Amino acid sequence: MDRLFEFVVNHYILVSLFVAFLLAIIVLESRRGGAKISAQGAVTLINKDEAVVLDIRDRKDFNEGRITGSLNIPLNSLKSRVNELSKHKEKQIIVVDKMGQHAAMAVKQLNAEGFSNVVRLNGGITDWKASNLPLVKK
Repeated sequence: MDRLFEFVVNHYILVSLFVAFLLAIIVLESRRGGAKISAQGAVTLINKDEAVVLDIRDRKDFNEGRITGSLNIPLNSLKSRVNELSKHKEKQIIVVDKMGQHAAMAVKQLNAEGFSNVVRLNGGITDWKASNLPLVKK
């Protein structure tokens, strides 16, 4: 640990550049994935009937519990099934996954297809459950 501190002191410019680049990469990657919305924010949009919930989990996970009225298009088939969302192009689309890790890829794909009003649920279905919000089971 002493050697690390010594390195930082002796090479402060190099360390500063490393930290700056690291922060820049983190900010850039977080912006690429689109805006995040909390579970409570999603409820507000859904209740005003302004939002469509797109669940990108596999069919098995979707059937174990889903947000009421959500559409299921798994991430691996989103590109081929994007035309199913064309009637919702003007509405807010909330992308939901299991833990919020893969929703950014779906947001990127939808943005590339011309969908401009797309957000992702922060924390995914796990955060939804943690907020004690209801799920529908089949």
